[in-house]
Amino acid sequence: MIEFRSASVVVPDGDGHATILQPTTLRLAERRISVIGGNGSGKSTLARLINGLVEPAAGAVQITPHPAGRPLDTARDGAAVRRAVGFVFTDPAAQLIMPTVAEDVALSLRRSHRDKRERHAAALAVLERFGLAALAERSVHALSGGQKQLLAIASILAGDPAILVADEPTTLLDLRNARMIGDLLFSLPQQLVVVTHDLELAARADRTLVVDSGRVVFDGEPAAAIAHYRALAAAPERT
Repeated sequence: MIEFRSASVVVPDGDGHATILQPTTLRLAERRISVIGGNGSGKSTLARLINGLVEPAAGAVQITPHPAGRPLDTARDGAAVRRAVGFVFTDPAAQLIMPTVAEDVALSLRRSHRDKRERHAAALAVLERFGLAALAERSVHALSGGQKQLLAIASILAGDPAILVADEPTTLLDLRNARMIGDLLFSLPQQLVVVTHDLELAARADRTLVVDSGRVVFDGEPAAAIAHYRALAAAPERT
């Protein structure tokens, strides 16, 4: 479960400070949540608050990874939050840092598997699960775009997070790979928060948030949320 308590994000700019996200209060308990909005609307900032990549200037964001567990504050309990919340970036190159496919997954297993041989075996098992076993010794730089995003997701899920946040995970992919990644994300047991411009993908969620000008302006059933977003996009630009 994810909870925003009057959480806002303010950053310095040339004139003083700019508010990127207005005070936001939400309780997100659904298994599948999508977030849509225009470029610069604040939707990625909202997503990054969930795992502490961005900290609120005021208010708080808490996650409860397991029903019987205690809530974790994203600012105060940063390390524990990042273990519980996996984050998928738009560009997998931001996450693939080891030379080979197997080594990249193994890096995510260093906490749970101290022995190097056991860690390598566990990494191969993860790759098998995601259909990447044949690429274990391949350079991460030699992968296709879809393979890179799949590897990035596999590496994150190797750590068994309770929540997965995906920030525009299909934007750089062709149609076939976008569908493959979308199908994978929506098949996972983890609670999923996906930020996307792909309205077909957004429509698969249980609940959809529409973000505009740093505010959640609609929160509800996906079809109604998408209709609201389309109406916003069709409205004359505000000056």
